[in-house]
Amino acid sequence: MSARWIPFDVSLALTDPFAQFAQWFEEASRELREPEAVSVITSDASGQPSARMVLLRERTDSSFGWFTNYDSRKGHDLVENPQAGILWYVEPLGRQVRIEGVVARMSPEESDAYFASRPRGHQIGAHASGQSEVISSRAALERRVRDVEERYEGGTVPRPAHWGGFRLTPRYFEFWQHREDRLHDRVIYRPEGEGGWLLERLMP
Repeated sequence: MSARWIPFDVSLALTDPFAQFAQWFEEASRELREPEAVSVITSDASGQPSARMVLLRERTDSSFGWFTNYDSRKGHDLVENPQAGILWYVEPLGRQVRIEGVVARMSPEESDAYFASRPRGHQIGAHASGQSEVISSRAALERRVRDVEERYEGGTVPRPAHWGGFRLTPRYFEFWQHREDRLHDRVIYRPEGEGGWLLERLMP
């Protein structure tokens, strides 16, 4: 067994899943170049699923958040079906965490604050890219970038109305730890009572 595959059981888990995630995240930060990378899974009104990688830009004791183009496929999915899943994978430690919950937009003020902190090139790109739309060529995209650069030359780049944050409030966590012979450790958290969580072990 790899020395990095640390057994995980209900008896070893913290009672608060957000605290448990924070502990695993801190440990992963020593192993991964980009520990914020997660897969966000959405589905539209018909149930058609879609997955993509994003960066977690907000972690609190009650939610997880990321920023994107609201007119993207995931943005449209979340309007039709405001439920989503997050999958976080840490290969060096043999770990993954599944998080499921309800998603809502962040406030305009929160999105403004984060947008203002981004590099200028990222701000320009948010205006130039109609994310998930068909475009004829890379050259056409680069022309749009130049147009935006000229429009805001010498000034502040404002947040476009179609860009901002989403926040997922979890109602389910699963912490998965790789073990020998595929006998993995799986601990789930489900809401119980007023702010509490029920912890259970699943078979691998």
